[in-house]
Amino acid sequence: MRLEGKVALISGGARGMGAVEAKLFVQEGAKVVFGDVREEEGQRLEAEIAESGGEAVFTKLDVTSADDWQSAVDLAVSRFGKLDILVNNAGIFDNATVENTTVEAWDRVLGINAKGVFLGSKSAIGAMREAGGGSIVNISSTAGLTGSTVSSAYNASKGAVRLLTKATAVQFGSEKIRANSVHPGPIETDMVKQVFLDDESLRDERIAAIPQGRFGKPEEVANCVLFLASDEASYMTGSELVVDGGWTAQ
Repeated sequence: MRLEGKVALISGGARGMGAVEAKLFVQEGAKVVFGDVREEEGQRLEAEIAESGGEAVFTKLDVTSADDWQSAVDLAVSRFGKLDILVNNAGIFDNATVENTTVEAWDRVLGINAKGVFLGSKSAIGAMREAGGGSIVNISSTAGLTGSTVSSAYNASKGAVRLLTKATAVQFGSEKIRANSVHPGPIETDMVKQVFLDDESLRDERIAAIPQGRFGKPEEVANCVLFLASDEASYMTGSELVVDGGWTAQ
């Protein structure tokens, strides 16, 4: 098993990519704490994992709250003895140009997508140091690499995640704490489905721009996160792993 003996904390873990990551990590031998604001869905996933014989605990986690993050880290250490892996997965989308983005929307998107990653990393580093090292995997986006006609706040937040990841890698590499970012293109999650729900022409346009001719699956991202979380990626830090079907290669 690729994560045998590891303890992981995953934000945004109640559904979508986070839930897929939580289940995959457990299958690969990890003990997992996963957090989300969606308590009912999180508790259902905890029960599902327990029924399969895995060890995973759900905790309520608002990623904009420093107290919630500290509680999640403390839970991982008290329940499982340490913390080796952090996956900053939680995120939201806003579909607006710079001119049409409200101040409230800007603050909300940057708060969850960028501040949430900062607080998660800040809270986990001490526990990883105590464990002798660790791996932080931050879910950015292709929107953190290229501009967009519509997603201004999202672009800014995911660009922030990209460079915060590099700063973390540089600052803590000597302590065996690695940090890498994953940059998915359009993936078949609830968030992406909601964006394209009322605009099939926009969906068709996006698919046509992807060399593989389809949206990705959450499992295809989770497998990359698994690699970065594992010791197989021991000499990777400050790197960007793009999972987009070739979209940004053009």
